Amino acid sequence: MNDRFDGFNLAPTQILAMGFALVILVGSMLLNLPISSQDGRSIGFIDALFTSASAVCVTGLVVVDTGTHWTVFGKTIILILIQIGGLGFMSLATMFAVLLGKKISLKERLVIQESLSQNTLSGVVRFTQYILLGTLIIEGLGALFLSFTFIPEYGLVKGIAYSIFHSISAFCNAGFDIIGHGKGLTPYVNDPIVNFTVTSLIIIGGIGFSVVVDVINRRGLRRLSLHSKLVLVVTFVLLTSGFFAFLLLEWNNPETLGNLPLTGKLMAGFFQSTTTRTAGFNTIALDQMNDASKLLTMILMFIGGSPASTAGGIKTATLGVIIFTVISVIRGKEETELFRKRISRDIVNRAITVSFISLTLVMFVTAILTITETGFSFLDILFESTSAFGTVGLSLGITSQLSPLGRLVITFLMFAGRVGPITIVFALARSQRKYKGIIKYPEGKILVG
Repeated sequence: MNDRFDGFNLAPTQILAMGFALVILVGSMLLNLPISSQDGRSIGFIDALFTSASAVCVTGLVVVDTGTHWTVFGKTIILILIQIGGLGFMSLATMFAVLLGKKISLKERLVIQESLSQNTLSGVVRFTQYILLGTLIIEGLGALFLSFTFIPEYGLVKGIAYSIFHSISAFCNAGFDIIGHGKGLTPYVNDPIVNFTVTSLIIIGGIGFSVVVDVINRRGLRRLSLHSKLVLVVTFVLLTSGFFAFLLLEWNNPETLGNLPLTGKLMAGFFQSTTTRTAGFNTIALDQMNDASKLLTMILMFIGGSPASTAGGIKTATLGVIIFTVISVIRGKEETELFRKRISRDIVNRAITVSFISLTLVMFVTAILTITETGFSFLDILFESTSAFGTVGLSLGITSQLSPLGRLVITFLMFAGRVGPITIVFALARSQRKYKGIIKYPEGKILVG
């Protein structure tokens, strides 16, 4: 690669956004080809754009059934788009550049740094190589385990293809499945291999590449970085609290967990707690859940996974910073403290800003959809908007019934959810200017609370 971006006055975050948009556009053109659809006809550009955006943004919302509508060519394109979206196009571009022996410029290293949420430029290329190698190993192991279920059921060739597709989709937190007929993974609600393999892939993919590498290198929880400790603690709390909450809320619901054996209930509860973290798979009928469970699902979808991962949402680290800030305020501390470390005011401000902008964006899109879409309850629309922003892909069954305008709005929200929070955080970080000693306004008093 060379300094091909130097002729344009673009920030790395802008290059990332444009790169994702370009991949989505190319993907939509390929999916719009008649060869991509089983009926041999073009699906239409809006639906192709929606599907491409959902794949690149690793969301999983679909307007047609992935397993029955698309041909092998179409499914292959979707899988490639999922892999590009999960790892980031700059990671894959770096891989090809290294393989071809080309030098990676400073500008391109900055873009890689932004895409991987790294604090420094040092070692970003090597870190990218670790990510790609680790991804290949993890997805390969996931496909191997899934093959023990899929090969006996679908045969050797189809079973291997299904194993590879669902392993990549799970690790990238995409939520696409090719089981067909809108069943998702509900036929495997009692299958321990599918349940534990998919949830493991989701957790590893959504916990963040930085944390995974840190855990491997440090070889001990006490020696982990502050970021890794925070992510692991918040992730553990969300998974366990979600697990027990879903069991409590759905235990006697005959449409979800009620008729399952004890082991099935436990697996389904944990799967639901895990998949809401931006994965998008389901082993129970989501539209049959209690309203309280739907609300809990929306909260978990909005939080999402962790920074520098394949997941979306505001991220676990953002939530952790806000929670510890609240705790510090309650305890009378002037600064945010966690694990005997002090968090800078800049990080706290960015966490609050990202959360506020994200919530505002979801509410704004929800308000638009309540006008453009008729026949749906407010809860259904809010659920769809939250799922799109969190790049989750869970739905209460209204995606395929959205109007063309509604599909475009959701497409935009998926794109904003995948690129927006990262872009916002780093744009704020890059645009900050310190004016110490130049202008300092007098302090004012405002009543709060």
